[in-house]
Amino acid sequence: MNIVFAFADDWGRYASIYAEHEGPESINRLIHTPHIDRIAREGALFKNASVPAPSCTPCRSSILSGQYFWQTGLGAILIGAVWDEQIPSYPLELEKAGYHIGHTYKVWAPGKTNNAPYGGLRTAYSSYGNRFNQFSHRATARAIEIGVDAAKRELLDEVRKNFDSFIDSRPVGKPFCYWWGPTNTHRTWEQGSGKALWGLNPDDLQGRMPVFLPDVPEVREDFCDYLGECQAFDAGLGVILQRLEEIGELDDTLVVVSGDHGIPGMPRAKCNLYNIGCEVALTMRWPGHIQAGRVIEDFVNLMDLAPTFMEAAGAEVPKSMSGRSLMKILLSERNGQVDSKRTFVITGRERHVNNAREGDLPYPQRAIRTQDYLYIINFEPDRWPMGDPKGLDQHDAVAPTYEELTNNTRIAYADMDASPTKAWMIHHRNENQVNSLFKLAFDKRPIEELYDLKNDSYYMHNVAEEPQYAEVKHNLKTALMAELFHQQDPRVIESPCRFEQAPYAGKLQSFQL
Repeated sequence: MNIVFAFADDWGRYASIYAEHEGPESINRLIHTPHIDRIAREGALFKNASVPAPSCTPCRSSILSGQYFWQTGLGAILIGAVWDEQIPSYPLELEKAGYHIGHTYKVWAPGKTNNAPYGGLRTAYSSYGNRFNQFSHRATARAIEIGVDAAKRELLDEVRKNFDSFIDSRPVGKPFCYWWGPTNTHRTWEQGSGKALWGLNPDDLQGRMPVFLPDVPEVREDFCDYLGECQAFDAGLGVILQRLEEIGELDDTLVVVSGDHGIPGMPRAKCNLYNIGCEVALTMRWPGHIQAGRVIEDFVNLMDLAPTFMEAAGAEVPKSMSGRSLMKILLSERNGQVDSKRTFVITGRERHVNNAREGDLPYPQRAIRTQDYLYIINFEPDRWPMGDPKGLDQHDAVAPTYEELTNNTRIAYADMDASPTKAWMIHHRNENQVNSLFKLAFDKRPIEELYDLKNDSYYMHNVAEEPQYAEVKHNLKTALMAELFHQQDPRVIESPCRFEQAPYAGKLQSFQL
């Protein structure tokens, strides 16, 4: 049995298959992802999959180790991360069990050393290039010379050649474990490329975006260009599926498709514990094991994939893995809620951009998400969640230029990626119809947040202090804290907490990487 994990950088829950389970105004009705949809139709679609942390490195540390991010040492942060070679990772454990392993593009980064838990350069298969990672930029530039379709084919051919180099290097008879990790859904992408390359119309997003986003042409175009990159990811996945079919290995391969958190450079998304930041697409195909067409509502944390891969391969699951294997769910024939205990998921974050705040401090959060509620603890509410405003909290402050805010993440609110949307919101922040949305995105937050998702699907109204929700809040907080203590989260068991001190915090030059 082989394993192929297609894992897109900064890809939230955007695939056309999800439109069938969402309302008529779903964004997913505007896109077409036939290959992701195929995996779901011939296997399983997960409706409640979340990342352990909405930040690249800590999320990937969790997935590779099968642990909560806070259990991965310096893998728990982004800038300044260091991989602990003593932590078992599922790829290297599978290699010990006889698997041929390899990866293309991004696995574990940024951090020291890039892709270390997958074998680093030793197991890299990118000899035919990394241009796919800048899909819209590359395709736009080449389309001027050879046309859009030919430009896209060139990039898809790179995917095929890189994958073929991995397959060709496999020793005869060995099963394989391959990670395909394109970063094209990460900023930046070519302005206008959603329409120019994929025929998506930004105006079709009008009335469909989350209500905490300004529904204006600039933001719609930005979102549309991102959706184009989602379709590019799907097209690349199609190349890998085709090659698996051609070599006769598709039906003997567990194919898993997901991403490491929500859309970057948008309010409340990446680097936030709200749904748009943490919920992701998850589909799996494994003929003979996963019954086709299943729709699973169990709450799943992506760190559960590591023990799942180990168990599927018939290998021993390391005791360090605190994630729970999904095998019983996958082998069931039931739809809906399969495991009665999987009714919540826990997420969190610490430091993202190292100098986003004065003192190079983190913004510590933990959250518990159920079907009906989202409860968040902000442990340091006096800090700025998206990073210091650099004066932009003042009404009369002169903002950096559009170009600077579109291209320089660290110029202000550094825990939100630079983007046209960020630039637009900052420049329009004092307008009556924008100011409340700006505050939701960038202002300081109370120590507790609670959202009634049944009545407030876009988590706009914090009800943490409303008396009628006191029992709900108490129960959610109790469940969250019980898991944090059980899993030895330094944020709740240490004083002072390691995440407040070097090497987890403070100036990078103040300690040795």
